[in-house]
Amino acid sequence: MSLSSSSAAPQDRRRQRWLSVLAKAPADRLDDLFDALNEALGPLPRHEILRRPEIGLVMVRGRISGSGAPFCAGEMTTTRAAVRLDSGEVGIGYVAGRHARQAEIVALLDALGQGEAWREPIESLVVAPLEAEATTRHQVRAARAAATRVEFFTVAREGGA
Repeated sequence: MSLSSSSAAPQDRRRQRWLSVLAKAPADRLDDLFDALNEALGPLPRHEILRRPEIGLVMVRGRISGSGAPFCAGEMTTTRAAVRLDSGEVGIGYVAGRHARQAEIVALLDALGQGEAWREPIESLVVAPLEAEATTRHQVRAARAAATRVEFFTVAREGGA
């Protein structure tokens, strides 16, 4: 089942949201929150790295006017990683740029979040703060853009000149 499916189960939608928030988070901030999670909950469960962080390129596609014909806009550097907990959960992490530690943290949080014990602490100590910070950053950017907005209007003349 695709994670982008609108009929996805609630746990799939939560996982999709988490992966999106974690992938877009500033690497240093994610690292700090991950360390705080470790301090709050103790040692992490044992895990093995299935795919060490790898840096590569992905093709970025766009659409003309946002909904028209697709076109290749260019390539973007990404880093990916995968881990498996001893209990069997597999986590994946894809992030933009060359951030090996961030990709590994995202993969580990993805795997941990699939289990009941870590789900709520990850949500409250990592995902929710990152999501709130992202919303704040978006609002600040939108306010800056709105401050430079120029209103154009046309004065219609009645009758011929």
